[in-house]
Amino acid sequence: MTNYPKFAVIGGGSWATAIAKMLCANLPEIAWYMRNEDAIEHIKTEHHNPNYLSSVEFHVEKLKLTNDINEAVAYADYIIFSIPSAFLSSELAKMTESLENKIVFSAIKGIVPETSLIVGEHFNKIYNIPFENIGVITGPCHAEEVALERLSYLTIACGDAEKARL
Repeated sequence: MTNYPKFAVIGGGSWATAIAKMLCANLPEIAWYMRNEDAIEHIKTEHHNPNYLSSVEFHVEKLKLTNDINEAVAYADYIIFSIPSAFLSSELAKMTESLENKIVFSAIKGIVPETSLIVGEHFNKIYNIPFENIGVITGPCHAEEVALERLSYLTIACGDAEKARL
């Protein structure tokens, strides 16, 4: 599995928790950024997110938990953003690590208020990420159903079909 690209999840809410759970089930390790240091410490000791989907347990040895967005971005080849669109710009403002040569997936609904762009367009226009390196994760299901493997269907799309498949 050492040939697999590295993944990071940005966000600490229910969708981020569900996505982190799915990735942990399929990868040896992922980075997971969340602002809340208390939540990180709780996950390390109790193996679940105290604030969202608390019935979902994690193998913490597979998690590189951090409250430093730069650490998660530096670690990963694929970065999955799962934070409310209203807070995307303020979280991205903390970044000193470049998104150049990264694959960015958005699990974010809505537009970025500061630019009035949908998230993919925001990453393309503001961070110069080519559209073939931008994807989306969406679906008609609840985060808890996904995390507990009671899957409805997810849609994962990217201009580069291989990146979406991966």
